[in-house]
Amino acid sequence: MMAEAMTNDGPASGGDEGRSALAVLERFYRAEVAYIAAGGFGKADFGQLAECLDPEVVMYQADSLPYGGIWRGPSGIEQFMAAMSEAWQSLEFLEQKYVVDGDSVVVWNRGILRARATGRALETSVMQLMTIKDDRITEIHPFYLDTSAVLNALRPDDDV
Repeated sequence: MMAEAMTNDGPASGGDEGRSALAVLERFYRAEVAYIAAGGFGKADFGQLAECLDPEVVMYQADSLPYGGIWRGPSGIEQFMAAMSEAWQSLEFLEQKYVVDGDSVVVWNRGILRARATGRALETSVMQLMTIKDDRITEIHPFYLDTSAVLNALRPDDDV
């Protein structure tokens, strides 16, 4: 299969499969930003995120992060989003690039996260390997550019 490169502006080459995957991810990322901005669990509606997820979805987060671990099913992703929104008060995507190969999508996200406890802003990148089947996300594998920088942004000065 031929990989298909994409940006925020859409596919660089044709293909219904690539456009469908991109549409799912764009909905997911918009819903994620809104969920975190609204304050997370108990304050935000998880429904728009859930619509993008397969019932058997699995996310693998780096264990060193406060929201690390393996998160299973939409309820697990909701628990992850609750933990992430406790850590971060906002998420702004500055740039996203996509490469599609069948049902696998690599997403490069460059953005700014603002820590809820410290107010610190962190501009960083996260690469994600996403699997999408039947217009639903089935797997999420994020790879952070610098998990130490993430932890430092989240850690109050008295914990350094």
